[in-house]
Amino acid sequence: MSELDPVIHAQARLRVVASLSALGDGDRIAFPRLQELLAMTAGNLSVHLRKLEDAGYVEISKTHRGRTPATLVRLSRRGRLAFEEYTEAIRTLLAPSLPKE
Repeated sequence: MSELDPVIHAQARLRVVASLSALGDGDRIAFPRLQELLAMTAGNLSVHLRKLEDAGYVEISKTHRGRTPATLVRLSRRGRLAFEEYTEAIRTLLAPSLPKE
């Protein structure tokens, strides 16, 4: 059986990765919108995004919309693959064992 990825397995990070995985490949979401969707404080979300970024699972870009700074977040290819592997490991873990013949 595969090990569950400890970076993703933490509840808050699982919620972040699951939300980002719903975006199209390469699509980004603004930090405040992600914060609103997840009902997390800015500080809490930042901490979890940093751990995901350190693992290479998310990419964070800082830009400006007019004169207003904007932070955009997206799931990296590595993060998408890690989430797919994580969900497959969960499915395997939860699947009933078939009797051996």
